[in-house]
Amino acid sequence: MRRFQRLKYTDRKKIEEMYLCEMTTQEISDKIKKNRATIYYELSRGYTGNLDKNKRPEYSADLAQEKASARRAKHENMVQ
Repeated sequence: MRRFQRLKYTDRKKIEEMYLCEMTTQEISDKIKKNRATIYYELSRGYTGNLDKNKRPEYSADLAQEKASARRAKHENMVQ
């Protein structure tokens, strides 16, 4: 059985860098070996509400990490 692995902050920084270099979600997913749906979800999680230099929705690894940590903490509190 496959076990789910959370994205690490370093993965998020790689996504941020590659996305700024105009790589597609498929190219990003191939590079970091994660499903393309994971990349789409991650880009929406880190959306800042602005457009980047490429006129695409801006992604922030820091914001995405903050949201992921908050969600994880909330879930852990519910389990206890």
